[in-house]
Amino acid sequence: MNSTRPTPRPRFAADVAALTDLTLTVFRTHGALLQWGDKLVEPLGLSSARWQMLGSIALAERPLTAPQIGDAMGVTRQGAQKQLNLLLEAGLVSSHANPAHRRSPLYALTPRGRQLYQRAEKLWAARAADLAARIPPAQIRAARATLDSLLRQLTPTDPPGETP
Repeated sequence: MNSTRPTPRPRFAADVAALTDLTLTVFRTHGALLQWGDKLVEPLGLSSARWQMLGSIALAERPLTAPQIGDAMGVTRQGAQKQLNLLLEAGLVSSHANPAHRRSPLYALTPRGRQLYQRAEKLWAARAADLAARIPPAQIRAARATLDSLLRQLTPTDPPGETP
């Protein structure tokens, strides 16, 4: 018996290369967005990470736990907690008892936190309008659809290694 692996179809190899290129582009884009965001909200005394935490709570329109915030923003609970602790110290969020889980408090924006988030959103809206004017809407929608598909494949409901 021949124990060599079958040679992948050329299209399969091209698909893997294309996915690898996409992944590397997403990594570079993520880094660029964080740097861009840091510069955008720096005058407000925020970083991209803290702006992200404020945004998660603001968009939910209700208090959230650190794990909920992490899930909503694609970061770990620990990463969310680190930023929430800094936001607590700055008086931008408040912590409240969670009746559903004694050890996982709920975080809400303070009036100052909501005001700062709204100022950041105004800065974002102006810059986003400029960016959107330079990228055709069809490309934006196609990129979103592709990234949504990739995200669905990377976050299956089955345990890793198992396929339905």
